[in-house]
Amino acid sequence: MKTTDLLSAHWRKSSHSGGASGQCVEVAETAALIGVRDSKDPQAGHLTMDRAAFADLLVQVKGGALDL
Repeated sequence: MKTTDLLSAHWRKSSHSGGASGQCVEVAETAALIGVRDSKDPQAGHLTMDRAAFADLLVQVKGGALDL
């Protein structure tokens, strides 16, 4: 997977990210890849995964498996 595929991608933030906590992520997608990055520091880099891995991540997040 090439991370350069996401350099020109459109990054978007959830409409639920309007809270005062500032803990937001942005997501971008290409035909094969999903990228996730910190909206407060987009220049710091991003995580890249395929669609199946992203779907698994969403299941874990929504199920509370990753709550700290």
